Parts: sequence; structure tokens; C-alpha cells
Amino acid sequence: MKPVVDFVATVRPVMPAATSTELESAPDIPVGVQEPPEIGAERLQPPKPHVAAPEPAESSRAGKHPEPTIAPEVATEELTEAKAETQRNLDVAERNLLLAQGKKLNATQEDLASKVRGFADNAREAMRSGDWVRAKNLSSKAELLAEQLVGSF
Repeated sequence: MKPVVDFVATVRPVMPAATSTELESAPDIPVGVQEPPEIGAERLQPPKPHVAAPEPAESSRAGKHPEPTIAPEVATEELTEAKAETQRNLDVAERNLLLAQGKKLNATQEDLASKVRGFADNAREAMRSGDWVRAKNLSSKAELLAEQLVGSF
């Protein structure tokens, strides 16, 4: 058998002959920080249309007559009856509102009272404008709601 020879090799780094131990200075690299663009900054919107300023309403109405009220033509008998019934309905509604005035009302009753007042006011306005058919209809609504209000006590 052959003897086993252990071979150990030592490796040394080899430095090139022309190297210097001084380090070169770092190159000048300009550092510029840019702000990120705003999100949606470049959103394109169509230009707003030019709208002419409206003229004052008072100056345009100063020379005009008030608009006429359109009311159906009613025979004299019907007109007299409508006037009387309107006044009766408003009297009953007012009397019922007076009965409710001293009582503690819940939300539903307050709503009914408010509606009665609204219909009564609108009926009086229709009376002033000469629309007796409308006044009669509004006053009958006020009376019915006022009766419902009194019946809810």
C-alpha cells in the first residue's frame, strides 16, 4: 500500500503591484427631491357656462298689472249659497279650534289643529280673491278636520 500524504496548501491573496492605499473621493451626484404630483390635479373640467345676471323682479313687475285670478263662473244663487256655507264652515272650524285651545294635545292632534288653521287661512284668502268655490272647498276641509280633532279628545 502506498502511504497517504496529506497535502495542505496555503493560499495567500496576491495584491497587484500598482494599487495605492488611498481611496478616491466619492463622485458628486446631485440630489434633487421632487414633490409628488397631487392626485387629481390634472383633472380636466369643462369651462363653466356664462349665465347672464337676472334682472331685478321688482322693476319688471312695476309696469305690469297683477295676474288675473281664474275662477269659475257661478250663478248668483250658487254664489250666495257658497258664501253662506263657507262662513258656516269657518265658524264651526274656529269654534272647534277654541275648544282644543285649552287642552293638552298630542302630536297627531297638534298636526290636525295646524292643518285646520292652514285650510281656514287659505279659505279666507280665496274669499278675498273672489274664488268662492275654492273658499267653500277649503272651508269644508277645515271643518271636517276640526270635527275630527274635537272627536279625538
